[in-house]
Amino acid sequence: MTSCFIRLLAPQLRVFLLLSFVFASATIKSQVQYGGSPNWFVNVDDIPSLRLPAIDRAALDAQDAVTDQYKEAPWRFGVEFAVDISPSSAGVWSQESRSKVWRVKIETNDALGLSFFFDQYRLPKGGELYVWSADQSDFIGSFDHRNNKDWGSLAVGQTIGTSVVIEYREPLDAEFTAELHVSKVIHSYRSIHRYAESVQDRGPYGTSGNCNINVNCPEGAPWATESRSVALIIQGNFAVCTGALVNNTAQDGTPYFLTANHCLGNPNNWTYLFNHEIEGCTGGTNNAPTSDVISGGTLLASNAGSDFALVELSQAPPASYNVQYSGWDASGVEPTNLTGIHHPSGDVKKICFDEDAPSEQNVGGAAVWYISEWEEGVTEPGSSGSPLYDQNHRIVGQLYGGTAACSGNVNNDEPDWYGRFDVSWDGNSAATRLRDWLDPTNSGALILDGWPEGAVAYDVDAGIQVTGIPTDFTCQAEPFIPIVTLTNAGINDLSSVTITYSYNGAETQTIDWSGSLAQYETTEVELPEFVVIDGDNELVVGAFNPNGIQDENDFNNAASVSFVTSLGPTIDYQLIILLDDYGSEVTWELKELGQVLYSGGPYEDDIDGTEVQVDLCLAEGCYIFEISDSYGDGLCCEYGEGAWTILDENGATVDSGGEFEDTDQTVFCTNVSDVRDAYQADAPSAFPNPASSFVQFDARDWIGSDLRAFDGAGKIMTTVRLTNSSTVLDVSNWSAGFYLLSVRHPIYGVHHQRLLVD
Repeated sequence: MTSCFIRLLAPQLRVFLLLSFVFASATIKSQVQYGGSPNWFVNVDDIPSLRLPAIDRAALDAQDAVTDQYKEAPWRFGVEFAVDISPSSAGVWSQESRSKVWRVKIETNDALGLSFFFDQYRLPKGGELYVWSADQSDFIGSFDHRNNKDWGSLAVGQTIGTSVVIEYREPLDAEFTAELHVSKVIHSYRSIHRYAESVQDRGPYGTSGNCNINVNCPEGAPWATESRSVALIIQGNFAVCTGALVNNTAQDGTPYFLTANHCLGNPNNWTYLFNHEIEGCTGGTNNAPTSDVISGGTLLASNAGSDFALVELSQAPPASYNVQYSGWDASGVEPTNLTGIHHPSGDVKKICFDEDAPSEQNVGGAAVWYISEWEEGVTEPGSSGSPLYDQNHRIVGQLYGGTAACSGNVNNDEPDWYGRFDVSWDGNSAATRLRDWLDPTNSGALILDGWPEGAVAYDVDAGIQVTGIPTDFTCQAEPFIPIVTLTNAGINDLSSVTITYSYNGAETQTIDWSGSLAQYETTEVELPEFVVIDGDNELVVGAFNPNGIQDENDFNNAASVSFVTSLGPTIDYQLIILLDDYGSEVTWELKELGQVLYSGGPYEDDIDGTEVQVDLCLAEGCYIFEISDSYGDGLCCEYGEGAWTILDENGATVDSGGEFEDTDQTVFCTNVSDVRDAYQADAPSAFPNPASSFVQFDARDWIGSDLRAFDGAGKIMTTVRLTNSSTVLDVSNWSAGFYLLSVRHPIYGVHHQRLLVD
């Protein structure tokens, strides 16, 4: 067995009294992982080992005793060592089956666990990374190419034990050799893991004072929805801050995450831990979940003038996390009472209440809501950046600082202050304000409820939705009967509403509905027939004057639906996609001269061989089909025998493919001239086809027509009047691919021909 000390690049320990620092690692039980398990049958003693230096626990405890007193200081649970570990500098390679495997063992004394930061992380498809304890009691992984980030790094989670193995598996025929380098190792000396012994009274990342209130205590029940927005931020060996997901006016689930400006290091290297809480009001916090994690994010905007930072997470939390996107109020109206949800000292999620209105003050150069004291609960270091909610369950600020803390089982009656959301709303540029990001629709709204669940119930609130009508492309020529779903989102019973509707820009019509709907009850109201037109169609509906008065929430009072209709003869085509192992990489579009009629994907991973069938209702004309693979290796044949096929109305293959890189494309026409019949006597024709430099277009009987050439995206490449029997097109600067040549004649109509440029 080989043993040596790891070369330390920056061995000194640091103490921070403010959060304006940069570390680059994370300690979380698990990031998004993709299954599998390491090779447990390897002899651990044969793996070369690297040993971390010993830590000075007495000195650390003395430093922590100071910094733990400050709200602005992060809660430290580990020592961060800068190291130099890569397959070229440490460990050993071996060949196992059809893979080559690299392993290295990192050891230390008296650690509750170890975690690692890969400042270089780029894996080929098929590569798998695991981290496992030498006693085989714990492991995380696999991490694979789907964990590759634009910034080229990855923070992997905490693994219990004093001896931990990094294992990387790579296929012998991988397209490139992985780029792996570990620059940071965290030795956790304070409680970090639910299985750690003799820490039953501590949370995995810290323990807060006794006056804090678990978010799932009875008094927190009304805030269960908003609580799902809140996450703990881990950076390096610190539980640094708290933040929350926030909604935007598009209500599309973009993972915008609000925290404090003074928390900023590099959000790319943060990990965001959701649902870190315990059930009920009391109990061992060491059992709090640590699995719902997102690794990395991009800073979008920040401003010290209200101490805010807005980050877009590297990916939206998956459905299994059951997150909420909190609503907000940028109006600046003074709240009547306030609630904070946070992770004090890295502990499980807590809640605190202020029954009084705050005051507007300026602290440390920042505009804040000043809370003189909390009536219940308190905040601590690690709570910084946490959301402050008003009486309507909307965010009005994020924690900047304060002196509030526990004094035994009660709080110390000291103040806290939160950067004001309304001040954060505006600024000199998109990089210093919130409105560009949280109001992407330019609605002008200053108040928005949460999503997908509303933040608060109003006394009078009518909501409206439309069903029974297409949302994309249809060949149906018969009229539609739209259905308006009317919802009482308010507390008071709903007895009357004025419903408005307009078809294709026509004069707005009204329907007066009356009835009785209790809170959250719905009813359906049929509109008159919608007689469609050829081309673009739009229906706009609204709900106004509930119970004869002004609606208290106008955000859900309007809806619109648009779709495209073809009223001419149509032909039934079919698209069949046979998926490979990585359906999440596959998307496609079917366009007619640039207008997207059908689209699909991404699909699920690990369902190789699954067949996706899409019925295509097409009018007479020419269409562009494009399928993309985000990884750049197509559907076939490294990771499954995937393919795509387009069938005509007779079941004959129009075109097919599967072996491509980033994109594959075809142009086809329904019941019109194509390249195969382009040389008939009276039809114009292009040759050579395929072409590489010049194309001669023979107008024949179509002299006087306009010739237009479209690329695969529907962009017009050139427009030419056919004044002579023969016209030459220069295509030497056109990219390789299919193009559509379209000739329109006032008598003969339209002729299409596809052209391949190679």
